[in-house]
Amino acid sequence: MRRRVVITGVGVVSPFGVGADALWEGLLSGECRLGPIGRFDASGFRSAYAGEIKDFSVRDMVPKSYRKAVKVMARDTEIAVGAARLAVEDAGLQTKATLEDAGEGAGSPTYPATRVGCHIGAGLIAAETQELTSALATARDSGGGVDLGAWGSGAMNNLPPLWMLKYLPNMLACHVTILHDARGPSNTITCAEASGALSIGESMRVIERGDADACFTGGAESKINHMGVLRMDLAGRLAPTREGDDPRSFGRPFDPESRGQILGEAGAILIVEGLDAATARGARVYAELAGFGAGHSPRSSDPAERGLGMGAAIGRALEDAGCVASEIDAIVPHGAGFVEFDEEEASALRRVFGDRLKEIPLITLTPAIGDSMAGQSAVQAAVAAMAVRRQALPARLHAGSPAADLQAGRGGSRDARLRRVLVTVNALGGQNAALVLQSVP
Repeated sequence: MRRRVVITGVGVVSPFGVGADALWEGLLSGECRLGPIGRFDASGFRSAYAGEIKDFSVRDMVPKSYRKAVKVMARDTEIAVGAARLAVEDAGLQTKATLEDAGEGAGSPTYPATRVGCHIGAGLIAAETQELTSALATARDSGGGVDLGAWGSGAMNNLPPLWMLKYLPNMLACHVTILHDARGPSNTITCAEASGALSIGESMRVIERGDADACFTGGAESKINHMGVLRMDLAGRLAPTREGDDPRSFGRPFDPESRGQILGEAGAILIVEGLDAATARGARVYAELAGFGAGHSPRSSDPAERGLGMGAAIGRALEDAGCVASEIDAIVPHGAGFVEFDEEEASALRRVFGDRLKEIPLITLTPAIGDSMAGQSAVQAAVAAMAVRRQALPARLHAGSPAADLQAGRGGSRDARLRRVLVTVNALGGQNAALVLQSVP
């Protein structure tokens, strides 16, 4: 019999604040946390709005002995480290970090270090502008431009000595595993928006086959920086903004008239455990990770053809969970607000659910917090877990008119019977992932 895997801890850092409860309460109340970018001067960009995390300091969430290491954490890593600490506390685990904070006589770790894995989705971490430009300035040519020869022959040595260790994508998992002494199977997946869900799927498989009893899993990313915004704008995905725009006017998942998406920054780390191990320690369970599937979209101008990849991912997740489409009670889709992506996702959902799709409530996040890329599907999974545990649907924002067969339009929060919830995500490079979460009696 396959080992069952459950979610016992949820840690989230999002534009709603620090903690899963902050996100859930914000979604229930129908708040929108999009607005003009404040972290840097974005006035020169066509898209100058985002969902930013405010009032967050990772220094407050690591032991005193580790605070020097914060200097070599990029924003993405800080978010992941904070979310991981929150997840540990939510799950009621004892780890190296929590024991150090508790002091002498606090006990021992809940699990042996070799039985704890870590799989965290990450993006292409952008270098902080000041660090990069201060070094580039030492490689100027006579005309004031950058002399690449001078850069390669010595100017690059003016970067901070540990510069590379700050911006490698695997630094998210690196710091989390060091802090919590997780020495089991570890990996970093960099597949844009699908990164978090793919990482959760990998953790699920690791526990199922008995290579770990618990795992840190999820994803985090911030593109609220010069390079991040520029990359996504050049990809043609961002909605143009004007000073004074109402932030709520951009939230338009599955709307053919959507002007594009708005970036966000967020991270969610889940603690997943074998049900047997969680039961033995008396852990509270949010939901069971019952099914996982992945697929890849073919290159095509036809959204129906591109949707085959997500359709395959959903089909595999349902089969893995031992259920059929008619047993899904709600869906947490990507719903990016980028028409090309939304058409692809909608096509896959129609293929799988047929006429019943119009009866299934959707839980859309981008109108409230934006698209946090590698963190997005991890946040989707966190919200799905909270919805299953609380048997409720959060409010839904929408500034336009979604397709008639998709319950993506504006609506209030409400109680709901949620036995199984599906999470779906498509990504910039064509990757797709799907998860089925179900309630545990």
